[in-house]
Amino acid sequence: MDIEVLRRAPLFATLDDEAFGALTEELTEVDLSRGATLFYEGDPGDQLYFVVSGKIKLGRTASDGRENLVAIMGPGEIFGEMALFDPGPRSTSATAVSESRLAGVKHSSLKKAMDRSPSISGQVLQALARRLRRTNENLADLVFSDVPGRVSKALLDLADRFGRPATDGILVAHELTQEELAQLVGASRETVNKALAEFVQRGWIRLEARAVVILDLQRLRQRSR
Repeated sequence: MDIEVLRRAPLFATLDDEAFGALTEELTEVDLSRGATLFYEGDPGDQLYFVVSGKIKLGRTASDGRENLVAIMGPGEIFGEMALFDPGPRSTSATAVSESRLAGVKHSSLKKAMDRSPSISGQVLQALARRLRRTNENLADLVFSDVPGRVSKALLDLADRFGRPATDGILVAHELTQEELAQLVGASRETVNKALAEFVQRGWIRLEARAVVILDLQRLRQRSR
């Protein structure tokens, strides 16, 4: 693994060389193929993970088998940090959406690094706060926004995090199936497909295999409000 990739990440950038070296001594490298599960909801957790490349979905499963996607994590983001502050079973399952490479850091190693460099605590808490803010926004959207509004907002969020310029717009290679996209916005696949078809008809987006090209960013933003 390219250690310099981790060195530049906000979580590790504030560490001095000695603390960074101690932290990465017990670093584990994890490679996952699409669909591979890193851990399941209810598993014990003693590591947090840094996404080096690829995408990981965090989800929960109801007793009747229905699934809900809590978040999609991409390069530079961390997950599994909750157990660092509140030891207990994993609250979600983590599954690779695409081929992914992760760096696993034991909580014991991170705690030692935090003792040496207290600023790293702030980085971890910021990551938790961002996750909590996103969760609160999603809950509000479920109450106050219709499905097309939630779909447009999800596409904008994915574009902000994973989009790149294309010849006629913004290419968002989200890697999600139609079912996963529906789980992300908390709606049925049929309803989400109907919303996407409407956006295509209006000329706002173009659909590609596990990707979307945003053609009219302004219209999509207006629909998300």
